[in-house]
Amino acid sequence: MRKPSTLLTIALTLAAVAGTGLLVALALVYGGLYNVASTREHLQPTFSVLETAMRQSVRLRARAIVVPPLHDEAMVLRGAACFRDKCVQCHGAPGVAQNDIGKSMQPLPGPLVDARKYFQPRELYWVTRHGIKMSGMPAWEFRLTEDELWSVVAFMQRLPDLNAPQYATLVQRAPPAPACGRELLQTEAPAAVDLERGRQALYQYACNACHVIPGVTGSSPHVGPPLKGIAGRSLIAGSLPNTQENMARWLRDTQALKPGTAMPQLGVTERDAKDIAAYLATLR
Repeated sequence: MRKPSTLLTIALTLAAVAGTGLLVALALVYGGLYNVASTREHLQPTFSVLETAMRQSVRLRARAIVVPPLHDEAMVLRGAACFRDKCVQCHGAPGVAQNDIGKSMQPLPGPLVDARKYFQPRELYWVTRHGIKMSGMPAWEFRLTEDELWSVVAFMQRLPDLNAPQYATLVQRAPPAPACGRELLQTEAPAAVDLERGRQALYQYACNACHVIPGVTGSSPHVGPPLKGIAGRSLIAGSLPNTQENMARWLRDTQALKPGTAMPQLGVTERDAKDIAAYLATLR
């Protein structure tokens, strides 16, 4: 008779602990008890758990990536230009401070001079390409070419060996700004469209900041019209016949097609515009 009683006690104890944890979680979320202000640091245990989870996640997902040769000087210089144009504002560099955005973020996007100590090249590539959720680290997959992504990694292999004057000299030798991402705007799109890539591109270009989009996570904004059923509408922006070709044109040449419209020019590449248009054509 004692064994069932012991098992029941354990079960009730676990249920009580789980219930208490749920109540605490609900209080933190719905009671507003958790302070989300960037003027307050994460608790050290919270920071340590998140950092460990991030590093383990990166290692798991990057384990099969094949690293190309990274020692070519032209590649390093190109990476230095990309780092200067895209990374310094948050991470700083030898002798160069982060700008106000980087200094004010939580968690703090610290200097990358020691990144080589914690991450393998394949892991640095994965982070640069895919970004890190809930950290402010952006994904550069839709902004940089494959060569540019690896060039950044090549430069980060060199970065720990540079002092402030050496970094300044290297950056002076690098291509002038803007040096990165321009090739994507000039790259011809593949003949076949990719619906999943189009869905991803919608949030990589921040379309869900203004529109509610089926299949894309968002906070239900009311800035632009919801895109549910857009495939069944006859016109784009009230004037263009709603075809995939015109949707791609609208995404790329917004202000030229309708000067003064509230929708900004987003710098969408030809490939991304075609993929987005194909995905939107499925929203009926």
